[in-house]
Amino acid sequence: MNTTALKLSAGALAVALAVGGGYEFARHSVSSAHAAPAPVSTMATAPAAAPTVPTISMPNFESIVERNGPAVVNISVEGTVKTSARAASPFGNLDPNDPFSQFFRRFGPQFQMPQGEQMVRGQGSGFIISPDGVILTNAHVVAEADVVRVKLTDKREFTAKVIGIDKPTDVAVLKIDATNLPTVALGDPASARVGDWVLAIGSPFGFENSVTAGIISAKSRSLPDEGYVPFIQTDVAVNPGNSGGPLLNLKGEVVGINSQIYSRSGGYQGLSFAIPIDVAAHVKDQILASGKVTRGRMGVMIQDLNQGLAQSFGLKSANGALVSQVEKNGPAAKAGLEPGDVILGVDGRDIGNSSDLPPLVAAMKPGTKADLTVWRKGARKDITVTVGELKDTQTAANDSSPADQGRLGVAVRPLTPEEQQQADTKGGLLVLDAAGPAARAGIQQGDLILAVNGKAIDSVDQLKSAVGKSGKHIAVLVQRQDARIFVPIELG
Repeated sequence: MNTTALKLSAGALAVALAVGGGYEFARHSVSSAHAAPAPVSTMATAPAAAPTVPTISMPNFESIVERNGPAVVNISVEGTVKTSARAASPFGNLDPNDPFSQFFRRFGPQFQMPQGEQMVRGQGSGFIISPDGVILTNAHVVAEADVVRVKLTDKREFTAKVIGIDKPTDVAVLKIDATNLPTVALGDPASARVGDWVLAIGSPFGFENSVTAGIISAKSRSLPDEGYVPFIQTDVAVNPGNSGGPLLNLKGEVVGINSQIYSRSGGYQGLSFAIPIDVAAHVKDQILASGKVTRGRMGVMIQDLNQGLAQSFGLKSANGALVSQVEKNGPAAKAGLEPGDVILGVDGRDIGNSSDLPPLVAAMKPGTKADLTVWRKGARKDITVTVGELKDTQTAANDSSPADQGRLGVAVRPLTPEEQQQADTKGGLLVLDAAGPAARAGIQQGDLILAVNGKAIDSVDQLKSAVGKSGKHIAVLVQRQDARIFVPIELG
């Protein structure tokens, strides 16, 4: 299929159907030589020596592969799925017109499936982290599998027990009955830098213990529907079957678990994504200790800032996470957090983008205190939130007079008490028509305007006054169905 899709890099068919430790590549070593002065001659002068061409040292991966290859395993799975008598999509029932249907699909089989049950098989990779047989891999490799088999490089095969899986981070922990096994060393992804060399070992397309290398292209990548994982992006060749295999630095330490690729063809096209090993290790520790993963939550919806929104809130830079909605009676609401607040830091750690916040909060133990640095109405404010626990996971118009479209470009009217109750809000204005700046920013008929520049709007006069006092940019809190988001509008 020729559509662009971000795909998980295992050929885990059963799953398809059913969130670097200080390595340093020896930088280009340049050697040069200066010619000795030529003897002075009354007859002629010797020509100057040509400059020496710099020598570039390339890394040698041989020792890394030799040391870590035996700890990388091939994983094969079998499972049974119920089917209908039609061509089955390995990605479930997705609306082809949905733009998100082309993203984040797991690799799987493509074939006609008879009605009843169908046996499916798939392959992936993993790596041993303790001599007694604990193995890390991707959740999508083994989820829904009836049988999981692990094959070592010495040809021994074991039936593995799935200790636990965590789909939000795509991490799974397996156990095989063996001792004195080779293991990998875990590194620190925080010290890895963009441009550092890394290599992957896995079983692409079933070719066991294949090695590919490249560099870290970016860090802390946020991907749709993957809010708990700040992915490491690389240009390492990763293909179906590599999923669950290790991403190693030049010290031979695992800094990530290869998980996803971005591809038009189903194969490698220069973009691959790995789960940082510290995220995976945190999940692994919880699974081994209690059999489940517990995550913290604050009960807010957030969005990124851009220059327009930052200017609207009086911020010098677009760093931070903008709070667009606060859950009623949630941890954030109890602490006094409000829509329009910009979270600049948590426990002394700066929040550069909204994607930095979810994995940070999720890693906190429920019941702990989180000290937030918040920007509110032009000033910094400190708020302490008691972290909660994350559980798994339009109306008719009446005769009220609408406002004219004016500078903002909207015609609005106040909400009735019944409409406010249905929308679970106090005050607010219903958009009857949108044009000009509002329409260009994406505001539509039927949207609810709840606040302007962080100030709640209860009447048409309040909206006119807020727009009149605004400069070139304005931030409007809009509710559409059950979702709320701040919309930056350039008034001109």
